[in-house]
Amino acid sequence: MLGVISKPHINFCGVFLIGMVMKFIDEAKVEVIAGNGGNGCVSFRREKYIEKGGPDGGDGGRGGSLIMRADENLNTLVDYRFVKKYLADDGKSGRGADCYGHKGEDVYLKVPIGTVVVDDETGLTLADLSINGDEVVVAKGGKGGLGNLHFKSSTNRSPRQATPGEKGDRRKLRLELKVLADVGLLGLPNAGKSTFISAVSAARPKIADYPFTTLHPNLGVVRVGEEKSFVIADIPGLIEGASEGVGLGFKFLRHLQRTKILLHLVDIFPQDDLVDVVASSVAITGELKKYDEELYNKQRYLVINKIDLVLDEERAEYVDDFINKFKQYDTNTNFDKIFIISGVTGEGCKELCYYLMNYIDEQKIANALPVV
Repeated sequence: MLGVISKPHINFCGVFLIGMVMKFIDEAKVEVIAGNGGNGCVSFRREKYIEKGGPDGGDGGRGGSLIMRADENLNTLVDYRFVKKYLADDGKSGRGADCYGHKGEDVYLKVPIGTVVVDDETGLTLADLSINGDEVVVAKGGKGGLGNLHFKSSTNRSPRQATPGEKGDRRKLRLELKVLADVGLLGLPNAGKSTFISAVSAARPKIADYPFTTLHPNLGVVRVGEEKSFVIADIPGLIEGASEGVGLGFKFLRHLQRTKILLHLVDIFPQDDLVDVVASSVAITGELKKYDEELYNKQRYLVINKIDLVLDEERAEYVDDFINKFKQYDTNTNFDKIFIISGVTGEGCKELCYYLMNYIDEQKIANALPVV
């Protein structure tokens, strides 16, 4: 992922949190047409003093294939929004004197890492290109036809038979980009996710005092120290029924599937009734389960946001009451570690970012392959 690194946004005792923001096209539909195979040739050897030479018709060349390849230098599918059809060359027909037709050139289509390739007509997933350099043949070129050389036999010395080249594959594809983020932000609209990501990185998503301000995912790269960093994904706010298509967030639930940890941001000082907000916040975790059981079972922590709106002398009691109400509804969130933050003032953000970095490092060590 490429981005412009800005100057440090917040300085925590010499530790800088800097980053980038990325707006991207995360879905596209294209048609791919592989090349047809060249036809086989019917030909006979004719040289001086050789009037009736045997068959020497060459085979047709293979049609070009279309291959998708994951490229770490790309971070968007925007190119596929403007060009909808991709074709590979046909194979050339065979010729006499055992000359085989030239094969059609393969066409490589570069896509960002994290692209899922789906057959739009059958719904079959062809590939999940999650590693740089991963490839998949999305449309295979047709085989070349056979020349009459292949049909010679003891009883047929002069075959006048050849086969045509095969047709190349033709497919309509749907490309879906799942962002590769370490941390995913989960929460109701206006929970303060965009404010938080702007506080800990150089990401500058749109922030306003109305629901669904965020209309597309945003990525923020958070650097903790000189050589340590992680990526946070902020998706549009979820509401109950998101897994069935209600609201905006359902389109982006797939972006949370690759994350290592989920942060559930909730507004501690909602304008509406506190109990209703807590119940609604917990309800969206159920949407994760409906969408993907594995996503629901990811490590998830509660992050109570907007603590700056509560008076200092009332905070302890207010927070305890809030957490107790949350526990009444939620049985899966890890309450052993609860973070109290303010995205506006930066309070608690340093501790949260340190914790996330340590957790991600521990996961990398735990998942590392043993040295043989």
